[in-house]
Amino acid sequence: MFAVLVAGRLVQTDLQQVEETKFLLDLADISNANYIVVFMTGQSPFPPGYGGAVFLNIPSPENGESNWLLLGHISNQKPSVIFKISGLKHDSRSTSSTFMSSSSAFSPSQPHHAQLGIAIELESELSQQTPITGVSAPKASTFMEFTQKMCETFYNYAASFAAPKETICSQFGASSSEQYVPLSILNKWFQEFTAKLQRDPNFWKS
Repeated sequence: MFAVLVAGRLVQTDLQQVEETKFLLDLADISNANYIVVFMTGQSPFPPGYGGAVFLNIPSPENGESNWLLLGHISNQKPSVIFKISGLKHDSRSTSSTFMSSSSAFSPSQPHHAQLGIAIELESELSQQTPITGVSAPKASTFMEFTQKMCETFYNYAASFAAPKETICSQFGASSSEQYVPLSILNKWFQEFTAKLQRDPNFWKS
């Protein structure tokens, strides 16, 4: 049902169901991880009205005690989320949550390992939970923002000349033999280009 991708590593799908509504995954060498992607595999959705709370269990560098942190939520409407965890490894003492009350996941021989937990809960309960700050998905790159702004400017400029063919010919002195592109075609291109840009900012390189 769930899968986890630590940036730069292979996808992990070996989550263990430790309780009826709770799943657990071991994460090795978390000290070298910056981003984690949690997503649904598509094999089975959440029951209607339910979603998943995503937790990260980080050992204390002083005594090795577990500390469950609420990263965020996933749902049928939002089946994948990117979390930034690089800032949590050394400062995770303030906003903690309980995922498993009797967890002793860490041993002294694994000081840099962590665990990720997913708890299936009512969406009404998830909406009342506040994730720890600083783990939201990274914003779009400057290049992506520039490209999208450039396309919007081009579209708005071209759309400002939209008028019936007869008006174009009379007001701008255009020849009746010239070819014209319907504004609907330009609008379709803009929507498709924006969708591709959001899926992959580097799609134009292929």
